[in-house]
Amino acid sequence: MYRSHNCGELSAANINQEVTLAGWVQKTRNKGFLIWVDLRDRYGITQLIFDESRTDKTVFELAATLGREFVIQVKGTVIERESKNPAMPTGDIEILVSGLTVLNTALTPPFTIEDDTDGGEDIRMKYRYLDIRRNPVKNSLLFRHKVAMEVRNYLSAQGFIEIETPVLIKSTPEGARDFVVPSRMNEGQFYALPQSPQTFKQLLMVGGMDKYFQIVKCFRDEDLRADRQPEFTQIDCEMAFVEQEHILNTFEGLASHLLKELKGVETGPFPRMTYDEAMRRYGNDKPDIRFGMEFGELNEVAQHKDFAVFNNSELVVGIAVPGGASYTRKQIDELIEWVKRPQVGASGMVYAKYEADGSLKSSVDKFYDQADLLKWAEITGAKPGDLILVLSGDAHKTRTRLSVLRMELATRLGLRNPEEFAPLWVLDFPLLEWDEESGRFHAMHHPFTSPKPEDIALLETNPAAVRANAYDLVLNGNEIGGGSIRIHDKATQQLMFKYLGFTDEQAKAQFGFLMDAFQYGAPPHGGLAFGFDRLVAILGGQETIRDFIAFPKNNSGRDVMIDAPSAIDHAQLDELHIKLK
Repeated sequence: MYRSHNCGELSAANINQEVTLAGWVQKTRNKGFLIWVDLRDRYGITQLIFDESRTDKTVFELAATLGREFVIQVKGTVIERESKNPAMPTGDIEILVSGLTVLNTALTPPFTIEDDTDGGEDIRMKYRYLDIRRNPVKNSLLFRHKVAMEVRNYLSAQGFIEIETPVLIKSTPEGARDFVVPSRMNEGQFYALPQSPQTFKQLLMVGGMDKYFQIVKCFRDEDLRADRQPEFTQIDCEMAFVEQEHILNTFEGLASHLLKELKGVETGPFPRMTYDEAMRRYGNDKPDIRFGMEFGELNEVAQHKDFAVFNNSELVVGIAVPGGASYTRKQIDELIEWVKRPQVGASGMVYAKYEADGSLKSSVDKFYDQADLLKWAEITGAKPGDLILVLSGDAHKTRTRLSVLRMELATRLGLRNPEEFAPLWVLDFPLLEWDEESGRFHAMHHPFTSPKPEDIALLETNPAAVRANAYDLVLNGNEIGGGSIRIHDKATQQLMFKYLGFTDEQAKAQFGFLMDAFQYGAPPHGGLAFGFDRLVAILGGQETIRDFIAFPKNNSGRDVMIDAPSAIDHAQLDELHIKLK
């Protein structure tokens, strides 16, 4: 056998035992007559000692040739270390080596395999298999496994069954762009990779499976960010014979279980707010509620005071920055320039300092007296020592810009503690949203989301006002899950397709299989999907997901390690009936 123990389990209790270990050489220290080697595997590090006076000469000479990341096997005796290392689990012992086998040599790595490496992101992604040897990445992948096991155990105990759904499916026009796969046997036709298993899990409900889940790969051909990848993983779930409350309670239970088991955090009932309330209070449908700085709408107290910028705005809204009255003019000017960047898009910003003595000094004192500014303070919740920041303009754009500023300030002020967890349900989303580019409504979630029954009549007169039976689970300012009660009858589904601009022929061509299934006794059903990568990252104390994925893509959607995507040869193209220009 290659090893009797791993490199993280030996302790003083094993002293005088004969052991066999295998792993990678982390580093060596050669004093001439003594050689120490740190041997590493997935489980930890054990120090090896080669002593010229106690080790076979051939073994000692071979030890002197070892380089970083050589793969070796050693046999020896566990002895007590003279200089103990309390920072290491194995720091009380070392192995006096009697036998050494080099299983494989290694080139010098292009970056150090240490917790704090000297390798940049690009080089580490190119040599990802080396990066995985580092503790931060290794531990992230182990944590991902632990989360997955907790999810499976919890849902299985709740009566869910895991069912795999197809990966080669049909392309649909809604949502993000599909990745498509040409069919060799069906000339000119293509599969699509699933953006989610949505229709298949609904069909499983028609099939009587009642409670389904799957930890499943999904694919979207869209622009990437730190928390997005072209292929990602969902915890996909569906339940039959349920209403919204049942689903919220079930998956609130799952989230509470994960927080307790993985982070030791006990949670009470999750707070809830409507989409409209979230937008009004935070300018965001996934608000971070770990801190305050709630929006204060100032139209009534800021307009009609001869300040044209506010008077001509649809919305005047502000936030109170705790302790911000101490900011210098230079710091405030920097914030003004920050919101004027193209990424934010504001044309300017008004501010008012609420001094410790209770007076207020603003950038618009020409137009507003102390009584006016005190009303600003009251509405934004500002206290002496705070700074009031105000944006104005188009309501939707202004809320979005102030939300971005709120999050930036919270980060600068250290208010976004990754070890603090604030879950939240956001409910009653709009069913439809207007798309300027296409000039029509699109489903905010997907075409299978049920409208609130009391709002169906508004589809004819005011489609934008129709609320969906939809809900998102938010954690620390990130949407970690979303779902809805589904449409489960053909007539309502046909109506939904109509308002999304589908002709009857288009709807039948794209989704006829689903509407046909609804005619054979579809039960009321609904579900939710968690973004697994994002959930794991947040529980792991981060908001970027790459280190929690074994082999991630870069911001261009490329795998720089294997150099994909790549061209294919002409013979393959001919088999697929594809001709390149």
